[in-house]
Amino acid sequence: MVRASLEQVREATTGHRTGRHSSRKVTGVLNSGRLVVAATPLGNPADASARLALELARADVIAAEDTRRLRRLAAALEVTPSGRLLSYYEGNERTRTRELVDALLAGSTVLLVTDAGMPSVSDPGYRLVRAAIDAPGDIDITALPGPSAVTTALALSGLACDRFCFEGFLPRKAGERHSRLAELTAEPRTMVFFEAPHRLAESLAALVDEFGQQRAAAVCRELTKTYEEVVRGSLGELAEWATSGVRGEITLVVAGAAVPDCGSNPAAVTHWIRQVALLERHDVPRKQAIAAVAELSSAPKREVYNAVVAAKGSAE
Repeated sequence: MVRASLEQVREATTGHRTGRHSSRKVTGVLNSGRLVVAATPLGNPADASARLALELARADVIAAEDTRRLRRLAAALEVTPSGRLLSYYEGNERTRTRELVDALLAGSTVLLVTDAGMPSVSDPGYRLVRAAIDAPGDIDITALPGPSAVTTALALSGLACDRFCFEGFLPRKAGERHSRLAELTAEPRTMVFFEAPHRLAESLAALVDEFGQQRAAAVCRELTKTYEEVVRGSLGELAEWATSGVRGEITLVVAGAAVPDCGSNPAAVTHWIRQVALLERHDVPRKQAIAAVAELSSAPKREVYNAVVAAKGSAE
């Protein structure tokens, strides 16, 4: 698919540019440039789009999270970038953004890529997009859609995908991690997390503590790569499996809470579940926590109990 456009790419690399940037406009004295936010393969170069190959060949500036990795991708696509290659990662994102906006205001085409997937999704990118939006002049901003670990993992998980939320990486510190998960105990949507392999076991254990043993989940490892693996099961089963050690890049998908139809306001039900989870974190037994929340909320204790059991997936 990429090879089908190599003639276009070779034209671009030899200087035969089309110049068809239809949304570039002249504002004041500046002929503002074009920012292209592009997705890159998760691990298999064959997943690169023909448009990505073309932009790699003709961009004036390429801002890459890892320039060495970008060069390897370009070589795999048989493309020779003609533009200036700059590093753009978390450590230099703020200072490099100003340089890239200056290039855009001078009329350059800037291609923004990360190591894998779409920029801005748990990766550098949003600061540059925001700066381009706020800059004087009329910078054309577009995206090249493509691979995403979030949607790929969702599709493979076997869990509901009609509504979901992306939570990025969980906090590294145990207390902060448990606090974040306590906030999500009553979340009805399917949740997607990124996690480092060496922290997966403790994160799954924390999920069991907050969500219960029985909540369905899937661990997606090394997506699109040679050793791709998807392990599905309950949180309890996955937590036990992960204790033996896991390698590779991890995307974790967790089913949302099952909120019972008890006739109460859904917002109220969510509030009950979160308050009970908070009390449990302070060592209040679940039975007492449910009774306290029911009394403070002037709600039937049975309804609060049913909501908590449905969310946690187990009863005490």
